[in-house]
Amino acid sequence: MLNDEICKKRDELNKSIENGEEYSKIYKLSVELDDLIAKYYINEFKNKFTTPEKDKIETK
Repeated sequence: MLNDEICKKRDELNKSIENGEEYSKIYKLSVELDDLIAKYYINEFKNKFTTPEKDKIETK
């Protein structure tokens, strides 16, 4: 699930910061985490604001 991927990536990012890894690796992990978070919010938005075709009101 996307939540699990976000948690794993965040932990990986935090460990790399704590270990003083190279900036390029930290930056790469940060961008990957941002992408996962964006996907999460896009999915949440779609689920919240879209309805199945059968539930849509017909307007003429």
